[in-house]
Amino acid sequence: MQKEYLLIGIDGGASKVSAWEIVYDKSNSAFSLGNVNSTKSYRDIKGYIPNFKPVDLNTQLKELNSNFNTSIEEQQQASVYVEACSLAIQEIVEQTGISSVLLGIGMPGLKTADRRGIAVVANGPRMIHYSGQLEKQLELSKIKIIAPVNHLGSDADYCGIGENYSSNGLFRNVENAYYLGGGTGVADAMKIDGKLLPFDNAKDWIAKTWEMKNAEGLSLERITSVSGIQKIYSENTGISIEELDSNSIYPQQVSDLAKIGYDEALKTFQVVNSNLALLLYERIVTLNKGWQGLFNFVNPNKPPLKQKHPYINKVFDKIIIGQRLGDLFDSKSGVEIVKKPVLKLLNKKIQNSIILPESAKAFYSNLNKIVVVSGLREAPALGAGIDAYFTNNKSFAID
Repeated sequence: MQKEYLLIGIDGGASKVSAWEIVYDKSNSAFSLGNVNSTKSYRDIKGYIPNFKPVDLNTQLKELNSNFNTSIEEQQQASVYVEACSLAIQEIVEQTGISSVLLGIGMPGLKTADRRGIAVVANGPRMIHYSGQLEKQLELSKIKIIAPVNHLGSDADYCGIGENYSSNGLFRNVENAYYLGGGTGVADAMKIDGKLLPFDNAKDWIAKTWEMKNAEGLSLERITSVSGIQKIYSENTGISIEELDSNSIYPQQVSDLAKIGYDEALKTFQVVNSNLALLLYERIVTLNKGWQGLFNFVNPNKPPLKQKHPYINKVFDKIIIGQRLGDLFDSKSGVEIVKKPVLKLLNKKIQNSIILPESAKAFYSNLNKIVVVSGLREAPALGAGIDAYFTNNKSFAID
């Protein structure tokens, strides 16, 4: 029997959009990726502007609650992004033969007041009417949308939802867990007391990774995202990002070079590993004893975090490394060059801590069982589809 409709989860990234068929298994109340997916690179779409420069962030923020002053060029680039998403959805419809769809969409940036568009974004055009434009394009393609896009979500929250409701998710069956996903950017997610806790709902006591910088002024997002790791290597070698890309030199290849003793690669991971270990230590400490000021903020005007919060004295049952950063952790060279050194540094910080109590130190004594790698490579798309399902099936609710 043919499905009533097709559930599609969409992850709109900085350089491409990925769409996946999402399948719900009622027998175990779990979701999984289907067999059909489509990825479209923005630069492959007609009308793409290669040298497009995003509007200055301060200008975007000023226009957030007023009239948006979008240029013809910005509108054109936005249309390209919408077109890429429309084509990805059309491809899935063609492959499945099901023309009725329910869409869940995750996108970076601050959302518009109706949550259906993008009002502020660091890398790319503002897309004020994203959902409406997409719906019109799909209708012209004879695709039936069973419900309008309710809202655009964040990839970070969707990583958490994917890990919590997927049959293979690592948030399942744990009380307290932290998720760090690294790709073009970085995603943070938490589950506390058995319930998902979006970072936006805990922003008075814990900071997102991209909001923090180390003592040298280096953004933590740059250290934990794979694009940032590549940039550090680029600076160490003097080789441009463009040349590295053309030669397919990404963090995985840099890890391979480090394993055979290449000096610039080793220097790259000395920076990455020490800061990544400190970031994970900060997460552990902040949950257990509150904010301790281990990092500075990228925004000097960010209000200070509260040291007290409702979850003091708790510990993370799992610390999950996901997306391409997880792939790096789990790779043959990455285990030796990244994972083992990070866990060794983290263990030293925990056991020598003057902040953590002995009970927490004992709990974290075997980090190999606590720090794990997620197998959900497409967690944001999966989470987006799950969110759309729950939004349109009111008998369900996300914790």
